[in-house]
Amino acid sequence: MAVLDPNEIFFTAFEPKQANRFIMYVDGIPAYIIKGVSGMGFAQDEIILNHINTYRKVKGKLRWNDITMQLFDPITPSGAQAVMEWTRLHHESVTGRDGYSDFYKKDLTMNVLGPVGDIVSEWIIKGALITEATFGDYNRDNENAAQELQVTVQPDYCILNF
Repeated sequence: MAVLDPNEIFFTAFEPKQANRFIMYVDGIPAYIIKGVSGMGFAQDEIILNHINTYRKVKGKLRWNDITMQLFDPITPSGAQAVMEWTRLHHESVTGRDGYSDFYKKDLTMNVLGPVGDIVSEWIIKGALITEATFGDYNRDNENAAQELQVTVQPDYCILNF
């Protein structure tokens, strides 16, 4: 006969993390213009070891997924200009010069906040580089929408501190 633990069957109060409580820190981009961030995630490859008519699988390399950030594009300071300054460290369109990875790779920090503004979780994104940027659409029929940017970065790896 199973023994029931009172801690498991009675109500336990908890406070869930909420999606709108975060601050993202990116060097050169003001934190208040970062509207949204996709979640951190990874995929692991597999290595198949063949032996006669059967096989065995072991873990392969781990790849961190791309992270997409949605940014507001205020008039000043310009969000598009901030993104382009980081992009110019990757590649300068006018001269065709590429930059060293030491210049264009950045470490980002995302703090997840509790209900009173305390930091309840921290992600450190190491070696992020821009892989894609979209500078928003313009449409005369859409007078009530704020201009937004979308930036996709590829990290080397991520650390969940707490």
